[in-house]
Amino acid sequence: MATTTSTAAPTSLASVTLEVADLDAAHRFYGAFGVDAYVRLRASAAHSTGFRGFTLGLTVSGPATVDGFFGAGVDAGATVLKPAAKSLWGYSGVVRAPDGTIWKIATSAKKDTGPDTRRIDEVVLLLGVEAVKATKQFYAERGLTVAKSVGGKYVEFAPGQSSPVKLALYKRRALAKDLGVPVDGTGSHRVVIGGTAGAFTDPDGFAWEAAAPHAPTPS
Repeated sequence: MATTTSTAAPTSLASVTLEVADLDAAHRFYGAFGVDAYVRLRASAAHSTGFRGFTLGLTVSGPATVDGFFGAGVDAGATVLKPAAKSLWGYSGVVRAPDGTIWKIATSAKKDTGPDTRRIDEVVLLLGVEAVKATKQFYAERGLTVAKSVGGKYVEFAPGQSSPVKLALYKRRALAKDLGVPVDGTGSHRVVIGGTAGAFTDPDGFAWEAAAPHAPTPS
C-alpha cells in the first residue's frame, strides 16, 4: 500500500489577536497594562458568554514585578479574579481585562528579592482543551514542535522564531479552576491565532489564520 505524505507546510504561532467590542478602549487598557507589544486587537461583536477557554499568562522574575503588572491592570480597569498571593508553585495573581480576556501574572519565586522590573520574561497563550493528547497530536501533525509534555494534562510547544508568545495546552476544566472561574462558556473564544501556514480550526474550535510576524509596538 502506498504511503501518502502530507505536503502542507508546517506552522508555528506568529501572532495573537484579541477580538474586542471597543477597540479604542482596549488599546488604552493594553497600553497601560504594558502588554500591547504582545497582542493585536480587532473590533468584533461576536457573541461570547462565560469562560472563553483560554488565558494569556505573563511569567516574570519576582513577586514585586507580579504586583507591578497586577496593579497596572487593575488601575486600568481590570477585574480581580484572584488576588496576587503565594502558592505551592510561586506567587501569582489573575485579572480579567475589560474586554473579557483573562490574564495570569506569575513567578516561580516566592521571596521578594528585587524591585519591580516591569520586564516580561515569557508570554504564554494557554488553551483549555478537552483532550490534551489528541490536540497535541493535531498540532504536531501541523508542524509544531512539542517542547514539554506532562501526560495528558499539559503540553508546551516550542516558540516560533517570529512570535513573542508561546503556545501551550491544558485541560479546560483544570484551567478554569486555576483561574478561579466557572468552566461553562459558549460562543466565540474571542481570540484568533496567527500562524505561518494556512488557516484551520483546532478540535476545540480555536481558529488560526495566516498572519505575518507580529512587530513589537515602538516605544
